[in-house]
Amino acid sequence: MIGMFHILYSRLILNEPILEAVQGEIQFPAEILAEVDRVIKLFPEGKQKSALLRLLHIAQAHFGWLDAPVMDYVARLLHLNPVEVYEVATFYSMYDVKPVGKVKLEVCRTGPCMIEGAEKIVSYIENKLGIKDGETTADGLFTLKTVECLGACGYAPMLQAGEKFHEHLTEAKVDELIEMYRKNPKTNYMGM
Repeated sequence: MIGMFHILYSRLILNEPILEAVQGEIQFPAEILAEVDRVIKLFPEGKQKSALLRLLHIAQAHFGWLDAPVMDYVARLLHLNPVEVYEVATFYSMYDVKPVGKVKLEVCRTGPCMIEGAEKIVSYIENKLGIKDGETTADGLFTLKTVECLGACGYAPMLQAGEKFHEHLTEAKVDELIEMYRKNPKTNYMGM
């Protein structure tokens, strides 16, 4: 399997056409293309880059993650250079540039959450699921990811799963969450 770094390096530095055959197969269905068009039209002509974050969310919700062909497709939709999409997708922790499980547990790892026990929560989840930060369970159900501040410092420690925040975490609450998501693993963003 070609790593994301190699793909990006090949595309940006060597200008090699990696995965071009797969790229041609990437396309949104008509109803999503209509939403993409609506979002792009929210911005003045020539300022379509302003729609990039929203389109990356749409692409990730539809395709599951943002591999190079998906990012190239988004770049074409917005008339951008692929590097402009890559740099945004790899900067923000909300975007996944490698496959993730159906349920992504994003645990805040910044100051207030750490003071309130986020490290203990991460360790507990790692032990409970048998994975480390950045890994996915063998059944493809859970991915654990530590992320920067999620803006809920007063409710630390906390994690995000899809669009849902889970706050004031304890080991017992984590057990309940994992069981809940095992039974109903739908946590995708934007209702997609």
